[in-house]
Amino acid sequence: MYQLSRRQVLLAAGAAASTLALAGCGDDDEGDQDLSGKKAGAMDKYAAGDQFKATEAVKFSIMLLSNAGYPYKADWLFWSELTKRTNVTLEPTVIPGSDYNQKRSVMVSAGDAPMIIPKTYHPDEEALIAGGAILPVSDYLDLMPNFKDKVAKWKLDSDLDTYRQEDGKFYLLPGIHETVYVDYSLAVRTDILAKLNLQVPKTWDDLHAVLKAMKTAYPDQYPMSDRWSTPPQPGGNNLLALLSNAYGTGAGWDYQNAWFDKSAGKFVLTGAMDQYKQMLTFANTLVSEKLLDPESFTQQDDQARQKFANGKSFVISCNAQTLVNELRKDIAKIPGATVVKIPRPIGPNGANRPGTARLESGIMISKKALESKNFVAMMQFIDWLWYSDAGQEFAKWGVEGTTFTKDAAGKRTLTPDVNVVGLNPSGSKHLQVDFGFYNGVFAYGGSTELRESFYSDEEKEFQKEMNSREALPVPPPKPFSVDERERATLWETGIKDYVFQQTLKFILNQRPLGDWDKYVAELKGKNADQYVELVNKAYDRYKKAHP
Repeated sequence: MYQLSRRQVLLAAGAAASTLALAGCGDDDEGDQDLSGKKAGAMDKYAAGDQFKATEAVKFSIMLLSNAGYPYKADWLFWSELTKRTNVTLEPTVIPGSDYNQKRSVMVSAGDAPMIIPKTYHPDEEALIAGGAILPVSDYLDLMPNFKDKVAKWKLDSDLDTYRQEDGKFYLLPGIHETVYVDYSLAVRTDILAKLNLQVPKTWDDLHAVLKAMKTAYPDQYPMSDRWSTPPQPGGNNLLALLSNAYGTGAGWDYQNAWFDKSAGKFVLTGAMDQYKQMLTFANTLVSEKLLDPESFTQQDDQARQKFANGKSFVISCNAQTLVNELRKDIAKIPGATVVKIPRPIGPNGANRPGTARLESGIMISKKALESKNFVAMMQFIDWLWYSDAGQEFAKWGVEGTTFTKDAAGKRTLTPDVNVVGLNPSGSKHLQVDFGFYNGVFAYGGSTELRESFYSDEEKEFQKEMNSREALPVPPPKPFSVDERERATLWETGIKDYVFQQTLKFILNQRPLGDWDKYVAELKGKNADQYVELVNKAYDRYKKAHP
């Protein structure tokens, strides 16, 4: 049996006796932490809006996801300009995006992770808490005035509460948006729609009809062949996330083992929900009718893109960047080919958008970072780069006069030779590829104005439609105690893996949907009932403490 560390025993005892209120950043007090000997390079006075610059040259190790669309380069302007502005040199451990999640978990669990561990999606951090390898970052928010300022101004306390454990702490610093933001959807070849006299689909039933018409016109092809089947999650990450949202559940990238059933007032097992079955039934129909390429759930991105580029498929997952940077370039050789990102199709759950979209992937801090004499400087640096207005502008737009200009009204414009997301198609240099800015490791979150400064007219129309939809409520907190977290961690992976395995079997006709009840019973054998009971116990305890 796993043996609790002294720290975890103390946390458990403290959680049992504590009257700590979980909501609000005001409860997080760096003053309770002993940071003597850890302030080398830190600014004595550092407040929201200040330019951070270490008082001596410092280096911090960081885990870096290398995006296939703009692979890591050591000579990016981003690195040298960052050092010039902050006196900080980042030392990256570079990991390809396809391996990132798995290698991150292995390195963190082994205690070998760099100090700064970005690009982590909640609740992935929860499985790493019990091992004690990551810091409760909420203990150090007083070192992060920009983060605290934006949380207060944008009223994000309740969003952050969903990240907190029973000890009142959270272990992931999320990217934070001023407003709800939805990007990922589907791309559709509009020239094919026009040729077949079809309209842009507004619902999933519309999309079904469109795919059937495409199949009739092109009987030897799969109208849709999808991407983003990134290990270790098997297949359909974006497609199943979109579909599950339309049906009122969670799958793919949006999957969590426990889903809050508002009508029942409790959490239920996501993979056993009726809505999950309905979603699988629809996906199975697309595969059975040969409208969706079954390889969508196993193929690499390059394979999916190649099929789209060769005119072998007409529908594929996308976001604003991949639409412009990849898909439009991919089909450029097809005469008259055009493609757009369509608003997310609407399903039985109505016209909505995820309410949790104000929080994005975030940063974990390795426990060993606390041993550094530069720890305070590191937290100040993170606060400036990821959460200050100036740091966010720098990470996204780059260097004024080199990659962009700004007029008297504050409007930013790319310099004539620089392009990104199709804003300056004639530009010979790319903001991401050639300079390292607008990198998903650093450039996320921020004000609505900053985010929209990159919108093309068509993206503005997409956002206008998505913003007109009702934002779904954020699920309530269900913080585990240390002991509960240990037990939950033992069960969660087995449940999740089995749900994913059977999900693909149901979709790909490797298992009949008539086996649904048998499958649900099999989940019980994976400790699913005990897990959901544990989740609801934690939820009820939190609800009772916060009426």
